[in-house]
Amino acid sequence: MMRPMIHNKHLRTVLALALSAALAGCANLAPDYAQPAAPVPASWSQQVDGKPLVTSGSRAAGEIDADQLGWREFFIDPRLQQVIAAALENNRDLRVAALNIEKARAEYRIADADRYPAISATGTSSASRTPSELSTSGRATVTRQQSVTVGISAYELDFFGRLKNLSDAALETYQYQVETRRSTHISLVAEVATAWLTLASDRERLKLAQDTYASQSRTFELSQRSHEIGTVSGVDLASQEATVESARADVASYTSQVAQDLNALRLLVGTDVDATLLPSGLPETASVLPSTPSGLPSAVLLRRPDVLAAEHTLKSANADIGAARAAFFPSISLTADGGTASRTLGGLFKAGSGSWSFVPSINLPIFNAGSLRASLDAAKITRNIDVANYEKAIQTAFREVADALAVRATLDQQLDAQGKATAASDKAFRLSEARYRNGIDSYLTTLVAQRTLYSAQQTLISLRLTEQSNRITLYKVLGGGWYEQTQQTQPASASASAADKGAPS
Repeated sequence: MMRPMIHNKHLRTVLALALSAALAGCANLAPDYAQPAAPVPASWSQQVDGKPLVTSGSRAAGEIDADQLGWREFFIDPRLQQVIAAALENNRDLRVAALNIEKARAEYRIADADRYPAISATGTSSASRTPSELSTSGRATVTRQQSVTVGISAYELDFFGRLKNLSDAALETYQYQVETRRSTHISLVAEVATAWLTLASDRERLKLAQDTYASQSRTFELSQRSHEIGTVSGVDLASQEATVESARADVASYTSQVAQDLNALRLLVGTDVDATLLPSGLPETASVLPSTPSGLPSAVLLRRPDVLAAEHTLKSANADIGAARAAFFPSISLTADGGTASRTLGGLFKAGSGSWSFVPSINLPIFNAGSLRASLDAAKITRNIDVANYEKAIQTAFREVADALAVRATLDQQLDAQGKATAASDKAFRLSEARYRNGIDSYLTTLVAQRTLYSAQQTLISLRLTEQSNRITLYKVLGGGWYEQTQQTQPASASASAADKGAPS
């Protein structure tokens, strides 16, 4: 009478042994992880000539940290919001970063699978003929054998945590890619906004150059007629012509720059940008000013994705040390199978047809010319390098925040002073132009005043761009821009959530 293979006594023994081995505990030889102390000051305060330049103020009621402020809440210009959303959907760098998460997730699952026994079923059928000259009976014989087995092959019992640490290292690599995607997301939002504002400022400069060129061309035409009747000197006429040609050169220069700005924006967005979403000039404000609370700057910096990515690299190196230490100890592997065998198919499941094999093996390192010690030393040195890189990431983050705050501390004063200087230059130009037309001053005075006004207007545009770019920089260096409907703008081919902190399934 045939019996199902799953009821085979030997097979049940093998499966039970495999299960108990898989559930067996193991020692972990990796060093205990301790987060390195942040090598930065306790605050962002700094002084120049004994006077405080940057002091982190206290948080006002209702203010939200920059890293918890969604980019749709930070960027308030609806045209810029649509451009950023398009970039998050189409940008290739962000798409690659998301796909790297998927790749790291798959590699983690491969590494983690080595910790468990791989059970496989094998069925074989063989037939061989022995000629009469070689047969002990003097007659040709045909031998047949049928077998079905289930078992495990070369399963390593992870008593010293080598496989566990390799799995942990792969998991940290996965988490590194998650944080890298977050960092890419934040950088992309900031780069698109900066490129959009740069285009706006260059278009405003172009408009200023075009207006200046048109005005000076009209003045030059009038001066040409006056020169023909002898009321304008040749020197004044030549000076006016030089000014006109300089303005024409600026128009050509800014026209080229606007075209380059458009190309840069298209590359970041990953597709063409609707003309209705492009700015004609700098808006009064395209974003809110993020809060910069005092207290624990390290807590803010340690939440930055680039710092978190550096820490995951450090944790991965820590796990590699455990794997390198485990290599010094014996490794025990198990190969076992159980099943049934018979000369005929009909006899495979009859009583007494059971078969099994059990082949444990142990490998004890004795002499390897120092390669294991060198591997451990390399793992420790790598960990020390990653500690230094982690500390450097924190210091770099601190410096970026301090620089952005230092610029912010004087921007209002610069804007106020430059605005007043531009107004004064405009007044001086109009007065000098009136004096020239009334024959009181030479055109040289008017020319100097005109150039001063033009330069002041260009500087004011640059300062306005700097002010809005500084808001974006502060937002970026404080880790902002992530907590905002990221799933809605994520490519379907890269669905890994960067907020996923658990083990990948």
